[in-house]
Amino acid sequence: MRVLVTGVTGQLGQALIGSAPSGINVLAVGREQLDLADAVACAQLVQREQPDWLINAGAYTAVDQAEREPALAHAVNADAPAAFVAALQASGGRLLQVSTDFVFNGRQGCPYRPEHPVDPLGVYGASKAEGERHVLRGHGLVLRTSWVYGPVGRNFLLTMLRLHREKPAISVVADQVGCPTSAAGLAAACWRLVELGGVGVPILHWSDAGAASWYDFAVAIGELGVEQGLLERAAVVQPITTADYPTPARRPSYSLLDCTVSRERLQLQPRHWRQALAEVLRKLPG
Repeated sequence: MRVLVTGVTGQLGQALIGSAPSGINVLAVGREQLDLADAVACAQLVQREQPDWLINAGAYTAVDQAEREPALAHAVNADAPAAFVAALQASGGRLLQVSTDFVFNGRQGCPYRPEHPVDPLGVYGASKAEGERHVLRGHGLVLRTSWVYGPVGRNFLLTMLRLHREKPAISVVADQVGCPTSAAGLAAACWRLVELGGVGVPILHWSDAGAASWYDFAVAIGELGVEQGLLERAAVVQPITTADYPTPARRPSYSLLDCTVSRERLQLQPRHWRQALAEVLRKLPG
């Protein structure tokens, strides 16, 4: 099986490349090989390589900057998937589009199921929702996730480790609730979906198990960082509200994803987010 993976320099892309199952021929594509803002180039890549699957792990993920660059966000997050799925329909391949909890407005108060209507609050979420619509019209698959982090790239984990080292106290938002997701666990879900050839539903959700606020996540990073010798001491984490930390883009206050169907159909056991976090921390240099 020939699988094209975009966004390979990012945290999910790196996890996908590092965990590709045997028997799969992976074509890894990063920014140097493909500009995701160029829909024509996206289509041409598929036409040239003729993959059986394309896992689109590349995205415009600068949530706040997207408010200032809506055209670029939509080009990468909506137009590129549209070009991919159209070209794959012609060649006989399939697209797995990685999407986000930011397609929801956060007002539901209980975990979002895949069929729940989307209602994004900002440009980033809107661009990802538009990308989903293109993919689903082209009979591709959507895998939504939340709060992805890993040992490489730019993410909340690495930022918090740095702040724990540099500051005696840090302030972190405590009234936004979701679930951290290890890039390694997300990659495993992607590969299982590809190996199964789909599972009979067009949209799936994947995150690690449990729930957390960003404050909870920051506290756990400090505690586990000390336990594993990555930190001499943890900073004091002070809970604040979203109103205390205004940002250009609005975030959903509650974006927990219901992953029941995914876990059943992919036959993958859930891991609590703290367990997954501990595993990622063990891979970091001391």
